Amino acid sequence: MPLTVGTKLGRYEICAKLGAGGMGEVYLARDTSLERNVALKILPTEVSSDPKRMRRFEQEAKATSSLNHPNIITIHEIGEIASTRFIASEFIDGETLRQRLTTGRVILSDALDIAIQVANALSAAHELGIVHRDIKPENIMLRRDRLVKVLDFGLAKVTEPLAEVNTEAPTKTLFQTGAGVVMGTAYYMSPEQARALSPDHRTDIWSLGIVLYEMLTGSLPYYGSTASEALASVLSDKDAPPLARFSRDIPPELERIVTKALRKDREQRYQGVKDFLLDLQTLKQGLEFAARLERSGESQRFGWRGTVAQTRIRAKPKLSGNP
Repeated sequence: MPLTVGTKLGRYEICAKLGAGGMGEVYLARDTSLERNVALKILPTEVSSDPKRMRRFEQEAKATSSLNHPNIITIHEIGEIASTRFIASEFIDGETLRQRLTTGRVILSDALDIAIQVANALSAAHELGIVHRDIKPENIMLRRDRLVKVLDFGLAKVTEPLAEVNTEAPTKTLFQTGAGVVMGTAYYMSPEQARALSPDHRTDIWSLGIVLYEMLTGSLPYYGSTASEALASVLSDKDAPPLARFSRDIPPELERIVTKALRKDREQRYQGVKDFLLDLQTLKQGLEFAARLERSGESQRFGWRGTVAQTRIRAKPKLSGNP
């Protein structure tokens, strides 16, 4: 049953409902002891009584609380009051990337900045052997000060620290869901997830590649009217339509980066998110340098013809059948 405004759970007082998902409802609450706003994720009774789902809930809390990074949501407390299980985390004043996308495509410079911050968060998680497995616009918050926060490690899989893993052997799993269970969100799910194979850090690279593609084009590279159709599209031999189909302003280097992130064979994908991050940062720096030259009027003197980072990608209709 949803909590009403004014309900108190220990020192937390419910102020408003923020949303709901498969793993529970989220409320804005006031921590009356520390006098700060927090976000409370609360599990419904049918979930808290399910041992498997409870393990996932606890896994989310423990995985996220182990990550101390500015681009990852901060967990304050895991608790239970009057048989109600909850996670208290920082309240983020801003909007989700999904909400941003409802107003149209994201300009190139902003899309790169968002992708870079998410990649930084994933890099920190991967160093601790944590794979998010559900990167999507709903799990990316954009604060008003332009800081990006990655939410919901509820599907995270804790593995060995990557530095200690034999790259020629399968990643050893310490905690995971049952074999053959498909986890994640269909439109952002990697081919290996769609096949119910064991995900690894390259799974997050694929999902971030999908998010970047969507920010730049307003469309999804793989889609369908149902989840099964979307997964079939991901598993087909057909590659994603090139970014250049949507705009002539897409830098060729960005086309290469996104194409590499979306290789269906994960052995051909970026093998580490740090390499993905470095390519994005290098491209962004190059575009910013081109913009400075253009503003100073020196681009013509040096024959520079780079793409300006602030250029808005011209709108084009979505592909037929896109969600």
